[in-house]
Amino acid sequence: MIGHVWAMLRRPTLVRRLMMAQMLTLTVLWSLAVAYVLFEGTGEVSNVSRGVLHAIISVADNLAEQPQRQQHSLRAIDEALREEFETGQVSELAPRILVWRGGELVYKSPDAPSGIRSAGPEQMEVVYIKGQAWRSRSLTEGGTRVTVLEVGGPWQFFITINSHGYYLLPLLISLPFLLLPAWLSIRLAMRPWRRVAQEVAARGPQDLRPLAFKPPHGELAALVDNLNALLQRVGASAARERSFIADATHELRTPLAAMRVNVEALQAQASDPRQQELLDGILNSGNRAARLVGQLLQLTRSEVQAQAGERPPQALDILLQDRLAALSGLAQVGGIELELQASATLQVPGQRESLVSLIDNLVENAIKYSPHGGSVTVSLHAERGQAVLHVADQGPGIAPALYERVFDRFFRAPQQAQPGSGLGLAIVASVVRQHGGTIQLHRASGGQGLLVEVRLPLASSG
Repeated sequence: MIGHVWAMLRRPTLVRRLMMAQMLTLTVLWSLAVAYVLFEGTGEVSNVSRGVLHAIISVADNLAEQPQRQQHSLRAIDEALREEFETGQVSELAPRILVWRGGELVYKSPDAPSGIRSAGPEQMEVVYIKGQAWRSRSLTEGGTRVTVLEVGGPWQFFITINSHGYYLLPLLISLPFLLLPAWLSIRLAMRPWRRVAQEVAARGPQDLRPLAFKPPHGELAALVDNLNALLQRVGASAARERSFIADATHELRTPLAAMRVNVEALQAQASDPRQQELLDGILNSGNRAARLVGQLLQLTRSEVQAQAGERPPQALDILLQDRLAALSGLAQVGGIELELQASATLQVPGQRESLVSLIDNLVENAIKYSPHGGSVTVSLHAERGQAVLHVADQGPGIAPALYERVFDRFFRAPQQAQPGSGLGLAIVASVVRQHGGTIQLHRASGGQGLLVEVRLPLASSG
């Protein structure tokens, strides 16, 4: 179980690849944002705007004649800056202001260092006071100058992050929580892809129709168009092959019939027993070849009719009566008794020629493998919306281990005494599959012989 899960996790998937691409993109974008903030915080740009400095100078000038109100107003501005820039418990990171008027210091933040000398107006410089780095910026208008001190060094990065509204903690912890919504969004986005995959997986090897699902998405539509074009080419190739096989087998029937006539004529004239034996062998080989050609024609016609798709209702009980009557001569030659048990009229949607091939192959096989004087029982009844056809013989049967193999083309069970091509049950299975039915093999009643059970959907009564 653990190995299976690990193998599943290690298997590359498009969903995982897209998630990794999204996470990598977000990480790169966030890294660039942090780098920009770091550059901004440690560069020439102050976290206190020029408008704030200008407002401080205006207050100092306008209230110069009222020292108390001047001090009160400058303190209020100082506290407002602190409130904006203080970072929780680290109040030391807030900016400090110093205001001179006429060369006299008129206001100084309570914890601002003394002895600051500005390099010049509007220039950012780093000064060191008692080993502490400060970023200093001044603005002078008339005889009034204001200087803002910001803590420099490594703390400046965090001050810049805080002053611009960026928060490292959410940035760091949000990445894992983005995995689930990213996975869900990708899964939803790939639903059309899965629908195409499910439709392709549900197709059988004979179903070469274009895909029914037409995705509007450009990338997937191109894939579906190419798949449909491939199915069309494969279908055309298969049709050409079927046409070639049908034409070839049809053309073989005439020379085989002519050979049979000639061999029978030679048999009538030959008096030598050795010649009779040789002619009998040629005649038997010709009969087997003619039967093989006939079965190939049946198989080809069945596949062609399945491609046509038209399945009008067929009265299966009447069709059974007709075919058993047609095969009664073959049964009489082998001394086989044919018995039909059909209690009601049952109709199935299907191709008449294909159903004829199905019945003929099953009954012929049953006659062929039943012993002389035996019987073949054919029964038909309805069960849970299906027509159930049973063909039972009294032959040697088939080993259960070979029940699936005998439906392969040209496969014959070992130690078969009767001649055959190995196509009869393959044709039957093909017809059953094309009609949406099932076929199973069982031992016949009494444990001797073979019972073939075919289930076909009944035609709707409406």
